[in-house]
Amino acid sequence: MPTWEFTVIASGLYPATPDFEDRFFAAGCDDATIAFQRGAIVLDFARTAKTFAQALASAVRDVGRAGARVERVEPDPLVSLSDIAARAGLSRAAISHYALGNRGEGFPAPVVRVTTESPLWDWAEVAGWMRRQGKARFDDATVQRARLVKACNDALAAKRRRPVPASRRRKTRSAA
Repeated sequence: MPTWEFTVIASGLYPATPDFEDRFFAAGCDDATIAFQRGAIVLDFARTAKTFAQALASAVRDVGRAGARVERVEPDPLVSLSDIAARAGLSRAAISHYALGNRGEGFPAPVVRVTTESPLWDWAEVAGWMRRQGKARFDDATVQRARLVKACNDALAAKRRRPVPASRRRKTRSAA
């Protein structure tokens, strides 16, 4: 069975808690290296499963069982030209030519412009384009993993946006 590597970013638990790491271990995250960076719990998984989708789903479930809130999965689905070059094994100059339309047609448009000089692209879209164009040294499974990470992050974001039903909200007493 293959081993899949990815990172889960979580919140809601504090590393100073005496059972911090034990909670993750007991919940099934014994295949993750745990760190706390910039206020976030970072779990670097090397999970064995039949498919990437199964590895991803079980890791998200296990992090939640530990009592943490999954914020997102990485590698980050938003990428710069440098990120694209590194992931595709190509030079940044080559990727710039694709993005500018100098080589090939139909390169995906940026989805976010941090500044006019620092746009970000959707990795799943770029990976799909590069695979269809034969521009990168990866297979269809790489594109599928990018799409799964994006779908997982979209589902996590949608879950955070959903209002909490009145029946599940904490009841507070009014001051008299």
